[in-house]
Amino acid sequence: MDDQVRELVALGKEHFNRGDYSLAAGHLEQVVARGAAYADVHHMLGVIYHHLGEFDLAQRSFAKALEINPNYVEAALNLAIVCNDMGQYERAQQVFGEAVARARTNQRREPNGDEPLDGYTRGKIANLHAAVADGYLSVRRPNDAAAEYRRALSLCPTFVDLRLKLANALREAGDREGSLAEFRLAVQHAPAYVPARVALGTALYSGGKLDEAVAQWEEVLRMDPNHRTAGLYMKMARSPRRGGR
Repeated sequence: MDDQVRELVALGKEHFNRGDYSLAAGHLEQVVARGAAYADVHHMLGVIYHHLGEFDLAQRSFAKALEINPNYVEAALNLAIVCNDMGQYERAQQVFGEAVARARTNQRREPNGDEPLDGYTRGKIANLHAAVADGYLSVRRPNDAAAEYRRALSLCPTFVDLRLKLANALREAGDREGSLAEFRLAVQHAPAYVPARVALGTALYSGGKLDEAVAQWEEVLRMDPNHRTAGLYMKMARSPRRGGR
């Protein structure tokens, strides 16, 4: 690496880390134009293009990073995400499977026999499962969506937003008890997460558990006295004209 290329890479990384993506792209594109084949440069460009909505360029950049370094797990996962965003679901699935294989290490196997994944990779794969689940929900297949959300949560059980999505999918599938159980777990894992308490209160109210619902909304208002939705639900619950279910 000559001094000028080294300087361009350093400047590109500096701007990238600051979130100045346009400036970073300018420096990194000069590196590529000079014929330098650095997987991390192409990966950074892929992240930048994806952030800017340039999916074709992002896809090519991640693919180039993998061409240079076939074991670049992060680039493979990001390529799968871009393929999914572009509607290339079969390719996304293929790249995803290859990324999982690359993420395997030589460490001891987990109790279930699987090889361990690092935390970053778990999060990436969990989000890919969630993206598939979102797709199932969009075509009204809540049971398939719930299965994918469960796979995501098996990797990252503390991702409360995914647990709320699972609860909503189960509700759409007609499994009210299962949905309520997931809402309860969401609050258990993140007691201060207001959306989880609001959702749990709604599920309890729908199931006729009025006192428990009010308790959840009261807790929301204790944490955020100006929470409009919780305030409206409280008025509804206390109205003498309310109808029980």
